[in-house]
Amino acid sequence: MKKRRMRILKFAAIGAAVVLLAWGGSAIAVYAVSSGRVFDSASIDALPRQRAAVVMGCVRTLPNGLNNLYFSRRIDAAAELYKAGKVDCLIVSGDNHVKGYDEPSDMKESLINAGVPADRIVCDYAGFRTLDTVVRAKKVFGLDSFIIVSQPDHVRRAVFTARGFGCDAYGYAAKDVNGRYSIKTTIREQLAKIAAVLDVILRRSPKFLGPREPLPPPASANPVKETQTERNAP
Repeated sequence: MKKRRMRILKFAAIGAAVVLLAWGGSAIAVYAVSSGRVFDSASIDALPRQRAAVVMGCVRTLPNGLNNLYFSRRIDAAAELYKAGKVDCLIVSGDNHVKGYDEPSDMKESLINAGVPADRIVCDYAGFRTLDTVVRAKKVFGLDSFIIVSQPDHVRRAVFTARGFGCDAYGYAAKDVNGRYSIKTTIREQLAKIAAVLDVILRRSPKFLGPREPLPPPASANPVKETQTERNAP
């Protein structure tokens, strides 16, 4: 019995060491590839203007009925990007695989309430995971370069994945969520870095692609920014 216990502990220690090494290497790779490409509200002026921004989906309301801060802060960041004239349109990408669960429609509704015109928002209903969202941005919506909106850790991983699949991606970090509220998400995000590296190395494919989908035509000037300029004119 003692030998068996020692054997189990030995294998557990080896497994933990392997996971730790894999996580460390993945974290370094994600940071290196995304370095210099992630911006926030303090550095928005330096963010290169793009045709579109992809807003990563999540649930709007938690099981306990409370608003999801990850969701609301991504919406705030995406609206800020559009109003700053950094993109022509927004792609809201999320899960919609079962009836009654529709992340993209929830995001679109919230963005409209935040002042983004409805005709400047495109729904991607097959963004089941980060890999699916960034590859679909390229192959379905025809974008070789775009901005990704999410919280800091996630946006770095998404930029890493997008660049691994040939996209010239940038990140716009929404305000992070800290404290007890974020523990599970933080742990999951660290482990997801390993999956992201494997996605790129193994060239994994999205669950669903489908036909090409059009984006709204490029705007000569962002109407929100234009209105603000006119308002400030003497």
